[in-house]
Amino acid sequence: MCCPVTSFSSSAYSLPSLMTLSCSSFWRRTAGAALTLLLGICSALQAQSTPDSIDRLVLRAMRQRHIPGLQLAVVRQGHLVKLGNYGLANVQDSVPVTTRTRFFLNSITKAFVGVAAMQLVEAGKLDLAAPVGRYLPTLPASWHPVTIRQLLTHTSGLPDILPEDALVTENNEQAAWAQVQTQPLDFLPGQQFAYNQTNYLLLGRLLEQLSGQPFPQLIQQRQLDVVGMPRTSVGDAHEVLPQGARGYTYNQYVDGQLRRSAQLQNLFEVFPPSLRPAAGMSSTAEEMARWLIALQQGKLLHATSLPTLWTPGRLTDGSQRSFGGKLTGYALGWPTVDRPEHPAVAPVGGGRSAVFVYPQDELAIVVLTNLQGANPERFVDALAACYLPDMRVADGFGLPPTLRALHRTLRQRGFSHLQEEVKKARRRDPAYALPEAAVNAWGYSLVEQGQLTDALAVFQLNVHLYPASANTYDSLAETYAALGNRKLATQHYTRALQLNPKNRTAAAYLQQP
Repeated sequence: MCCPVTSFSSSAYSLPSLMTLSCSSFWRRTAGAALTLLLGICSALQAQSTPDSIDRLVLRAMRQRHIPGLQLAVVRQGHLVKLGNYGLANVQDSVPVTTRTRFFLNSITKAFVGVAAMQLVEAGKLDLAAPVGRYLPTLPASWHPVTIRQLLTHTSGLPDILPEDALVTENNEQAAWAQVQTQPLDFLPGQQFAYNQTNYLLLGRLLEQLSGQPFPQLIQQRQLDVVGMPRTSVGDAHEVLPQGARGYTYNQYVDGQLRRSAQLQNLFEVFPPSLRPAAGMSSTAEEMARWLIALQQGKLLHATSLPTLWTPGRLTDGSQRSFGGKLTGYALGWPTVDRPEHPAVAPVGGGRSAVFVYPQDELAIVVLTNLQGANPERFVDALAACYLPDMRVADGFGLPPTLRALHRTLRQRGFSHLQEEVKKARRRDPAYALPEAAVNAWGYSLVEQGQLTDALAVFQLNVHLYPASANTYDSLAETYAALGNRKLATQHYTRALQLNPKNRTAAAYLQQP
């Protein structure tokens, strides 16, 4: 029997007056007040698997993150059980988000590429372990040994056609392609993870060659038509997209530096045709949910192909890498959240949208927004906790076992006893260790729950443990800034910049009057 679908719409979400400026689609983590964003609040709201608890969580996150418009879909045990539409698709004209509103997917498009690649594997046309030179022999000789899997998992070492200085634009695709082929490899294939749009440009060409179809037609025929996704398409902001959500950002360039503005601005996103396989699709949360259902029910791939699709790439030393934070690996177009409890695969796009699939829990959550920098991947786990109560962040979910035990102790004693508890643990076990990255993630988890004072104690510990790390000082400085302590924020940003002169966040903060 099919589960009933619950829905929610809210357009009573207002924003201050706007400046209508265009901005590039580049996004990054921002400092200061952004740290106060609230995530793990299910327990505070006594959230269970009821629609209103999800709605309260979403609306709270929208207020804290200043998100104009958002769509939500929840899949439970193979059924679409929740749809939500919140806020404004178009702020200028006060157009509310509806179920039919289309949002750009940005890099979530790469997940469709992964599925398309696995379809060719199943058809016997593609070998993931084969060198790309076998299929595209006109590439530079140094590129030939890169395997298809390394392209899909961003471990190729190829030079990036879309670095921060935007080598490729809509008007110079051919020139940029010619230029990038003259550049040396950034590293030997398999040695590092480096998120790189050249990889998916090549995959788009590869898919077209092996299928005999242009990329948009391939995706349309073999995925969208199979599922029934009439409101999903390939394109960019040049296309007239019926009921398309406008894009927005608080980021802007000032004197060549990217900074966070107090005013919302228009975001005009352009994806040249060659880069459409990397970031060129739009859809609705409902259709994305139906795509996930079809994928897991064997309508797009055989069930035996999903483990391959969702297995993260490994470097030559056997390790795996990704963006950091909870995104610890990168599979075939799908970032992964590798952890003992409730692991997930989690395509994210443009800092604005996220799709989390929890395969062991028969749960999937789709969050699409129209704000660059909304970063919903940071609060999707909190939404999932409404269906899976043991995922509550307040109880230490997502932390490594050592940190989770420490977290639980400190919830009882108070975080002012953190360094004392660490000293006790080291006396009991001389091998007791707290990895820098894990402690940093713990601090940000507390930040996302609004517990800035507790987070401050964690970041202070990390500076004490790793005094030569620029990142520990950066995190501590951000928290001081969020707490309004400019003196100590300046002191620690100065130290972070000394240790890493390329730290843009620190430089931008120190340049403020």
